Parts: sequence; C-alpha cells; structure tokens
Amino acid sequence: MPRRIVLIRAINVGGAKLPMADLRAMAEELGATDVSTYIASGNLLCEPPGAPGTFDRALEAAITERFGYEREVISRSRDELATALQAHPFDVVEPRFSYVYCLTGKPAAAKVTDFATRDFGDDELQVIGKDLHIRYAGGAGVSKLTAPVIAKGLGVQGTGRNLTTIRKLIDLADADT
Repeated sequence: MPRRIVLIRAINVGGAKLPMADLRAMAEELGATDVSTYIASGNLLCEPPGAPGTFDRALEAAITERFGYEREVISRSRDELATALQAHPFDVVEPRFSYVYCLTGKPAAAKVTDFATRDFGDDELQVIGKDLHIRYAGGAGVSKLTAPVIAKGLGVQGTGRNLTTIRKLIDLADADT
C-alpha cells in the first residue's frame, strides 16, 4: 500500500487535544508503517494496512475511544492531493488564504448547486469532485464559510488545509518515496 496523507478534522482546536506522538502511536497500533506527522493540526503520513477507508474508520474509532470525541479522518494519496492542488480554480494571492477542503465524499449535485448560490461575501468557493476549493478574502478565521456551514450545506464533512500546508504534505510524501 503506498503512503497516504491522512487528515483529521478539527483537532488541537476548541479543546479537542490530540498530541501528535499519540496520533503516530495509534496509527502504528492499527498496523500502519512509515508513520510521521506534520505540525500539530492533524496531518499524518503513513502506509496504512489494507484499504485506506478501512484504516480511516479504524483511526476515527481509536481517537473516539482514547480521547472521547469524534473526528472525521479523511485520507488522500499523494497524487490525489497533487491533482487537487493543480485543480485549484482561483488566483492565489495569498497561499494561506487559499484552501483545499477535503470532503468525506462527493456531495450531491443539487447540494453543490445550492451551496454555490449562497452569499459568503468576498470568499470564493468551488466543489471539484471530493474537494471544496476556497479562497478566503480575509482568512478562514473571519469567514462565514465555517466547517459547520460547509457540512450542513454540502451534506458531507471535511477538513481544510491551506495551499502552503498542502504543498508541504505533498513534498513530505515525495521525500519518503
């Protein structure tokens, strides 16, 4: 199984603490190899045992069991993440304001159409496959385009990383191949 980039939604924010050493240990306990993390925001690189979706669900269950809160785990291959980065449809004025928001699945077309018509000020968004691309006008922290709004509007959960982090994760996946 090739190395995967595993993203955990909303950890080390809002009281949901998950030390990266614990995340690495849980991944190894589940049978993952070549395990590493990048910054303390839920970015894991590893070779999971078996099917990626099976590992993702097992890691979700392990996080809930050990820490008492539920968080979605979403993984992508290096190539899937690189394709999402290349597909980013907006001019990148400030990489930290441009995001790839990896979704747990492809949202229904009607939901995507409805969501795209909503007013989020100067923020721009576009769903491409299983990814929501966002360019925040003033940064994610001041936007009305929040994780709960995205989940409710698209009908699927997700987790976002700015383009600087996406590029770094791809570079780390490349360095370990």
